[in-house]
Amino acid sequence: MSGLDKDRKRNQTISFHMSVEERKEFEARVAITGLSKVSYIIQSLLYQKVNITAGKYQSDRLSLELRRLGAKLENIESEDIEIMDILLECKLLLGQLNKVINEE
Repeated sequence: MSGLDKDRKRNQTISFHMSVEERKEFEARVAITGLSKVSYIIQSLLYQKVNITAGKYQSDRLSLELRRLGAKLENIESEDIEIMDILLECKLLLGQLNKVINEE
């Protein structure tokens, strides 16, 4: 199957289980948006506002530690593709966390 997906833009699959009631509610929400199911899910998962509840002190400390970690990740170089993929994943995660912290 992987050979069939190699040239696709979206070649990764994510699945989850829903109850009958949850599925009906999901399909109703999709219907009123006019989006396809896949577009609705992507919009919902990637562009929703994420809230982290913490006091000012914890938020500042977290932000500082994330910046330090980000700087260290930027300095890592490797020829190993797997390591570079992991680094990219970490950088993307840190970017999302920084975005959430700076919005609050």
